[in-house]
Amino acid sequence: MQSLLLTTGLYVLTAVAEIVGCYLPWLWLQQRAPVWVLLPAAASLALFVWLLTLHPAASGRVYAAYGGVYVATALVWLWWVDGIAPTRWDLLGAGLALAGMAVIVWAPRAPV
Repeated sequence: MQSLLLTTGLYVLTAVAEIVGCYLPWLWLQQRAPVWVLLPAAASLALFVWLLTLHPAASGRVYAAYGGVYVATALVWLWWVDGIAPTRWDLLGAGLALAGMAVIVWAPRAPV
């Protein structure tokens, strides 16, 4: 159970690093933030890449499973940062993405 919580936390932290790394340049391009925000954006994207290397599974499986957590985290960002409440369709889509992620993560595999 502790492993599941640590892995989930790592996925969420990875998603937040990616979202911040993309959100800050978007703010700059929309002329709502100064150019210096590109520095923390680059640092956040570097953190995102490093965090991906901490996942113990094969990289392709990590990226596929990460996608489900990313979708859910992006909807939380939409709500908390953009102030837009997700619709029931958003939540259904996130649930489906997380269900797909669960299949990828917990599918039985032959020992390597």
